Amino acid sequence: MTLAYIPSPSQGVWHLGPLPIRAYALCIIAGILVAVWLTTRRWRERGGNPDHVWDVAAWAIVLGILGGRIYHVLTDPELYFGAGRHPVEAFYIWRGGLGIWGAIALGALGAYIGCRRHRLRFAAMADALAPAVALAQAIGRWGNWFNQELYGKPTTLPWGLKIDPAHRTSLPEKYQQYSTFHPTYLYESIWDVGVALVVLWADRRFKLGHGRAFAVYVMAYTAGRGWIEYLRIDTANHIFGVRLNVWTSVVLFVAAAVYFVVVGRRTPGRELEVEYGPRDTDGSSAAGPDDLSATDDGGEEPAAVADPVAVDERPGDPSGPSRIAPP
Repeated sequence: MTLAYIPSPSQGVWHLGPLPIRAYALCIIAGILVAVWLTTRRWRERGGNPDHVWDVAAWAIVLGILGGRIYHVLTDPELYFGAGRHPVEAFYIWRGGLGIWGAIALGALGAYIGCRRHRLRFAAMADALAPAVALAQAIGRWGNWFNQELYGKPTTLPWGLKIDPAHRTSLPEKYQQYSTFHPTYLYESIWDVGVALVVLWADRRFKLGHGRAFAVYVMAYTAGRGWIEYLRIDTANHIFGVRLNVWTSVVLFVAAAVYFVVVGRRTPGRELEVEYGPRDTDGSSAAGPDDLSATDDGGEEPAAVADPVAVDERPGDPSGPSRIAPP
């Protein structure tokens, strides 16, 4: 018998008349608000217009939620399709089920669209977003606690999570006898806070730019997601006996590490400007999104152009320049 454990909420939804208030949605909204607040501060520190953050966030949020749901449904189709299943439930996002990989992929696309609309440098915005995304994930994970879902293997540790019988019916037979499980939502929430702190420290310490702060976030998050995913016992697709999300974590970690090294060598330092210059009257721009050389050289000032007329001043000659060298 387990003497100490973390209790699960008795309910995850409350009703105000006919209107349901779901804890899962509240956690996601709270995470979004914190993320926008932190991104706004970081974008202002980088010299950007903070008013643009909400516009970029709107695109990223809508497409991010859509991408998260699509990824979840595609990787767990047996939950919605087949005998005894109801495909319409694939649209019931309020019941939980958002794949972080799909959310980041389409969320990044949304952020890119927002940046293009306001002529912002996408890599700089990604760096500003990086720790904020980690904090949003840390807060959003508590929605799994309210829904009593995505928990880990059985455990008798004092921080084991108590799961009600009604939320254990989908478990494999060998786990049905247990009542306390690893609180993977808590592990990931704590890990995500640590990821945000690491990104903030690394960004300030090394003046990361050109998307490298976001690469640090991806590497740090996937390193933790790999071992946390190993603990989970919810239904998931496997490749060579390993959960799909573990493979995804490995691939993204390697890709982020390669990006960090390659970009760091090509463009060390941080962008001088986070916004492109204004368009000319003919619609063109001297420093547009397609001009890779425009004040985006990692913090180095352009070399001075030599004067075509060189003045040869001889030290100690009170008469000044003795001659003018030909160009």
